[in-house]
Amino acid sequence: MRYATVTLFWNDGHPSPSDRPFGHTEAISIEAIRYLNPVSEDDDRYVELLELRGDLERARTLFEASPDALEFDIAGDGTHGVAYVQRRTVGPVGDLLSILQTHELVVDWPLSVVDAESGRALELTVIGTDRAIQRAAADLPDGVALDVRRLGDYDPNPDHDTRSRGAPGGSPVLTDRQRELFELAWNEGYYEVPRQTTQRDLADELDLATGTVGEHIQRIESKLAAAYARPRRQ
Repeated sequence: MRYATVTLFWNDGHPSPSDRPFGHTEAISIEAIRYLNPVSEDDDRYVELLELRGDLERARTLFEASPDALEFDIAGDGTHGVAYVQRRTVGPVGDLLSILQTHELVVDWPLSVVDAESGRALELTVIGTDRAIQRAAADLPDGVALDVRRLGDYDPNPDHDTRSRGAPGGSPVLTDRQRELFELAWNEGYYEVPRQTTQRDLADELDLATGTVGEHIQRIESKLAAAYARPRRQ
């Protein structure tokens, strides 16, 4: 039994999962798709759980204005929440899951929405045979590019997370933008005590908003903690 963690990129002119319904606004973003399921086999509608970050009130406004969202509810406060959404059509994620189902692959939820050079991309882990993984990769529709991040034998240990496997030695895998920011922060002394630079300085170096740098650093540190912290004993 094998697993593959891949990043999918939607080319220009093809809708990315993170574009529905928020578009390219920085006020609110989809961080992960926790689950997606059709309402029934005879209906194009489906329901999904989305992990959101940003202005939750703005998210409510965008869902209300979206003709694709038939019903929704958002739980959470501050800048982090989870949305239950019933949609009218399956969309790009549903099309992807249909391909995986056809080739009898199991999805390891959630699907993570990550930053890439070409914009927002989708990272997911699937489990199955080598043959099934290769066939599914070959069956991707036009406009979707694939980057294999990790591939190996599946470990059934429940305390082991295949998505935390990184480069040799067990290092966590960061997106290209996250790695660029982390290396700059390290070289500029952001992690020294006392700090030798600030998030605002890093943002100026990369021509990004300070808030965007802060969010990236939170995600980087979260990945580092998840990769190296020992699991809590029950």
